[in-house]
Amino acid sequence: MKVDIKSLNLQELTTQIEDLGLPKFRAKQIYDWLHKQCAESFDEMTNLSKDLRQKLDEAYEIKNCKIVRRLESQIDDTKKYLFELNDGETVESVLMKYKYGYTVCVSSQVGCNMKCSFCASTIDGCVRSLEPSEILSQIYAITRDNRAEDKDFRVSHIVLMGMGEPLDNYDNVLKFLELITNEAGLNISARNISLSTCGIVPKIYDLIEKHPQFTLSVSLHAPNDEIRSRIMPVNKKWGVDELLEACKAYTDATSRRISFEYAMMDGINDTDECAKELRAKLKGTLCHVNLIPANEVRENDYKRSSLERLQAFSKILEAGGVTTTIRRSLGGDIDASCGQLRRNTKKGGEA
Repeated sequence: MKVDIKSLNLQELTTQIEDLGLPKFRAKQIYDWLHKQCAESFDEMTNLSKDLRQKLDEAYEIKNCKIVRRLESQIDDTKKYLFELNDGETVESVLMKYKYGYTVCVSSQVGCNMKCSFCASTIDGCVRSLEPSEILSQIYAITRDNRAEDKDFRVSHIVLMGMGEPLDNYDNVLKFLELITNEAGLNISARNISLSTCGIVPKIYDLIEKHPQFTLSVSLHAPNDEIRSRIMPVNKKWGVDELLEACKAYTDATSRRISFEYAMMDGINDTDECAKELRAKLKGTLCHVNLIPANEVRENDYKRSSLERLQAFSKILEAGGVTTTIRRSLGGDIDASCGQLRRNTKKGGEA
């Protein structure tokens, strides 16, 4: 089998290149092509001889993302991508434009095993986890696509909030983070990266050992076990209090503020009582609550809360000293939340 060359860090690649009897400097050239210039084939590496490119092609595979569909919002500058991987599976990514630059939301798995009842990504389960190279390739493909119009285009922020549960693909996600923050590659600051989890508690403790500098975003979505277990089966294994205890340990060890994601669903988790209970649970925690109008998915009956309800909920949290924002919806006309485009394309329908 060919080696997945894009998943190798520079030190690993250097060792492999030297084992092939090639000079050490070749590794840096190849790494630069893969991770700075986002090359998708060895033929693009024009400062390497044709014989060397053929030798590399015989030993290594470059895992890429082919653009199957690209939807562009007419409301804002959001772009949603459906990518085909080398094995024919598909994943989704979203490019969002903010005042501070461009953010890409990437997927970490093909589908998801977490079975959250309000999410489209998990409806068909998880086919497989993505390799580090396949997570990287979503960013690289978006970079290539947008550099065609703007040669200075650059992604500055990344969120792992697309399809899949990042901590269910722990080792590959950590390798991805190592590669994307490396100064020999795109060199994106860890402080500009957010990793989202539905709450796999043991992996949160594993992260503490790594002393991460990225932002940990926890998909909380409910203040108690009764509601959360109903909409998020993961809560039956690790309840709200156990999850919040792990989050407290994380902030104590890293001094990094946790972001709690809270998708507001009409009549489910958006009452004043829920807000007061959440406020009490988060008191004294180094955190920020991000209230999100829930994405409405065709396969369930959940409805997003009204803006008035979001504002009332936010006011209750703020009154208790819990920093809160209401997320601005982007790409509303192209279903920018992940999962729906992949499912419809797979079925041959229209997104």
